[in-house]
Amino acid sequence: MIKIIKSKEVGLSDIVKRISNNSAVTAAVETIVSAVRREGDKALYDFTERFDKVKLDSLRVSAEEIKDAVERIDKEFIRILKRAYDNITEYHSAQKRTGFVTERDNGVILGQKVIPLARVGIYVPGGTAAYPSTVLMDSIPAKIAGCREIIMVTPPDKTGKVNPAILAAASVAGIDTIFKIGGAQAIAALAYGTETVPKVDKIVGPGNAYVAEAKKQVYGEVSIDMIAGPSEILIIADKNSNPAFVAADMLSQAEHDKMATAILITESEELAYLVRDELENRLAKLERSAIARASIDDNGRIIIVPDLAEAVKISNDIAPEHLELCVDDPFALLDDVVNAGSVFMGRYCPEPFGDYMAGPNHTLPTSGTARFSSPLSIDDFIKTSQFTYFTKNAFDSLAPDVEYFAKKEGLTAHAASVSVRREEKK
Repeated sequence: MIKIIKSKEVGLSDIVKRISNNSAVTAAVETIVSAVRREGDKALYDFTERFDKVKLDSLRVSAEEIKDAVERIDKEFIRILKRAYDNITEYHSAQKRTGFVTERDNGVILGQKVIPLARVGIYVPGGTAAYPSTVLMDSIPAKIAGCREIIMVTPPDKTGKVNPAILAAASVAGIDTIFKIGGAQAIAALAYGTETVPKVDKIVGPGNAYVAEAKKQVYGEVSIDMIAGPSEILIIADKNSNPAFVAADMLSQAEHDKMATAILITESEELAYLVRDELENRLAKLERSAIARASIDDNGRIIIVPDLAEAVKISNDIAPEHLELCVDDPFALLDDVVNAGSVFMGRYCPEPFGDYMAGPNHTLPTSGTARFSSPLSIDDFIKTSQFTYFTKNAFDSLAPDVEYFAKKEGLTAHAASVSVRREEKK
């Protein structure tokens, strides 16, 4: 049963558990990454047989497999995928930015170029649940940014097939380069390249502890979006909230993973106990009840606070992945929310709207990293480059100061690259 506590009685460590590094996972991933880097495709086939229990004839998903998946998926789901695609595209298109050029009176021209990454890799989980939504969320911003090539990896089932819903989403998103590999070995393949899998510039997408650790280990060889931890939801609810709504929303994240965290903060003691009872009633009926039960019992919390201002303060300290403001006037609290991956406002905006259809991205910072990082966006798929142009007259006006600055730092060769021009014969 979920714990009910009063805010004045506990500290942050009593409210939320954060996972620390696991040395066994680190060591296992080091072995996998090294093998893929050394042996290429052979290691991928071996690890797929070992971990996914299937011997593959080919790592790549064929065009026929994608076409067959689309034909087998019900047309209603295809319609919904397309609607989600449109909403996600509309939202992320607003993020697109261009470079700039500024020109000073003396002829100096300065600017910044915005350049899309050439090739990116997206990881789509396929373990305890398949996530076609991740295909859309990770690929659409990359396409809008202008990336020329998107490489998707996702683990196969024990028959060597990829979940048809994932392939249908890939078809809607226009992704046709897909490999049947998962886990740390897939991350290593994207980072270093193999005979079959191209090396990418950046890897995005969520995964289990082995995937997260692999992303950490290959960072520097490639860029990554973030190190994602278990899913989190924090709900700030006032006394007028419907306990059934709140409990259902908490369980929507608890069913992801036994390590997921679901927290309610409320000023209403009555609501706290009503939600606790509602959670118990709903847990018994869930298909993934064992997972959700472990999450709620081990990591779930209901915190009673004196007022909503205190609720927002605690939420900012936790910096949750998902934050719901189930209050009469959510906009009155929004300005005070400074640490949250994605905010869902009002009584009729449950977190699953963000997972699938609303438009904002569902690849979000977890484990408190919303204090300093952001949801996946167009910016994850671009880089910038600067340019500077000086005329001779502009050079002359700045050169003495640059030369002096360089000498002050003891970098006389830097100073010489300026002085040699100053001494040039007219």
